[in-house]
Amino acid sequence: MTRLLRWLPAMVFPVAAWAADAAPAQPVPLTLTTQVSVQPVEQTATVAKSESQSQNQAVLNLLKEVEALKAEVARLRGQSEIQLHQMDSLGKRQSDLYVDLDKRIEDLNKQVKSNTQAVASAASPSVVVSGSPSSANAGSNSQPQTAPEDPLAESKSYETALNLFRSGDYAKSIAGFSAFLKAYPDSTLASNAMYWTGYAYYAAKDYKNALAQQMKLVSEYPQSAKVPDALLNIASNQMELNDLAAAKKNLEELVAKYSGTNAAAIATKRLNLLK
Repeated sequence: MTRLLRWLPAMVFPVAAWAADAAPAQPVPLTLTTQVSVQPVEQTATVAKSESQSQNQAVLNLLKEVEALKAEVARLRGQSEIQLHQMDSLGKRQSDLYVDLDKRIEDLNKQVKSNTQAVASAASPSVVVSGSPSSANAGSNSQPQTAPEDPLAESKSYETALNLFRSGDYAKSIAGFSAFLKAYPDSTLASNAMYWTGYAYYAAKDYKNALAQQMKLVSEYPQSAKVPDALLNIASNQMELNDLAAAKKNLEELVAKYSGTNAAAIATKRLNLLK
């Protein structure tokens, strides 16, 4: 019995060890604290690219709108210049018509006085009896009266040429102003007619003739109110002919000599663009 008790622990230990070896291993749970996902990164890149393209397209659209606005402003500015010139020429023509009308009224008054004196002289006793040889000779030597000249012929000729310019018929407008200058070289509207002739050439894109006409105006009518506008148009023609240095020089002269005019204000803006 004593021997049996002594060997019992030795027999139990191998059985426990065998039981321990035979027991299946329990899985150890793993906790993933960091997960990497590729798909969200790809989506972020796609969204960023899309936003960049949208921004680029918006910038392009904005630039197009700016260019369109600049073109519209240039067109409206051109119309404004023409309207200002038209108002100026019409005001000048109206003033000239008033002056001409006053002169003609004065001439008519003188003629009435002269006729009154002639009638009074014919009624005096010293007049020669009708039918006498001297009276007959006087009647035979009298000159036939000519039809009076139309007092508005000058203004009508100018207005006709100007209306042709307004309608866009530049060739006929140039011919009309040329005829006006030939018929009325000393007219107060002569410098205006020369200016519009040059501007008609410019509108027809005949820049060389336009330049020559405006330079002639500045040379022959240096005191004309049209000189600032002529200088501005000279610069415009020079720019069209790619003579930027000469254009800049004329614009600077315009600003220096005729500051305060509408032409000088436009010249200042163009000089800023040429810098």
